[in-house]
Amino acid sequence: MSWLFEPGWWANGTVRTALLVGFVVAVVSAIVGVFTVLRGQSFAGHALTDVATAGGAGAFLVGLAPLAGFIGGGVAGAGAMDAIGVQRVKGRDIATGVVLGAAMGLAALFLFLAARDSSATGTTQLILFGSIFTVGPSTLAQVSWLSAGVLVALAAIARPLLLSSLSVELAVARGVRVRWVGLVFMILLAVAVGMSAIVIGAILSTALLIGPPASALRVARRFAVGVVLAVVLGVVATWLGVLFAYDSYYWFPSHRGLPVSFFVVAVVLVEYVIASVVHRAAPSPSVAAGWS
Repeated sequence: MSWLFEPGWWANGTVRTALLVGFVVAVVSAIVGVFTVLRGQSFAGHALTDVATAGGAGAFLVGLAPLAGFIGGGVAGAGAMDAIGVQRVKGRDIATGVVLGAAMGLAALFLFLAARDSSATGTTQLILFGSIFTVGPSTLAQVSWLSAGVLVALAAIARPLLLSSLSVELAVARGVRVRWVGLVFMILLAVAVGMSAIVIGAILSTALLIGPPASALRVARRFAVGVVLAVVLGVVATWLGVLFAYDSYYWFPSHRGLPVSFFVVAVVLVEYVIASVVHRAAPSPSVAAGWS
């Protein structure tokens, strides 16, 4: 297997940590992403990536870890979108656009201020495109606890969330507190975006959040199958990204390799193209029709 794994792959502690972090983040991103796609909130997820960018840059300026900024900024953005009207269909684009514009402005300001500091070399690249090989065991522990919290909370609201995702009117008729469920989900979405920023950076975290679930839902006939397939596709994309990035240090030694984010996004794109081809060859009924 030396043609695929460069020397030191299995023995490298940094790589093992990167694989563990990538696995945890990919699982959470895929599960949250399935609901995001079903709810038609992919644009909101993209807006939260820009909010996470501003949060990560702001955290650096005040001496905090980027993860705290990614998640803190995302949660603040989720609350802002809910307050403006993200739960009302006609107000979603307006709320998302307002938050997106404000976040991009703050991100530009914070990154500009960070770039003026000579000790901040590489900070912009770290925040925008991630650096999973710099993640330490302490960050892995934080990500693991956050992921467990997200999954527990998501499991608690899964049935009303799915019902409201498929039919808001039916959910209201059955007594689901749609706005409350939507707000909780937006917060969970913000946390997932913040964690995925650790893997491929804030600006590209939408790819890991939306790509694998979108691919899975194009070919899955049942909701549970779609969730499992999304998780598998997300983990495969992340692990292949780590592998190729590690190997690229040997491919391009003068350039110190290529970033993980590039390979993860490339694999996600290939997965979606394959899923689209399969879907066209054998059209599947929607997940909504298959779930009961």
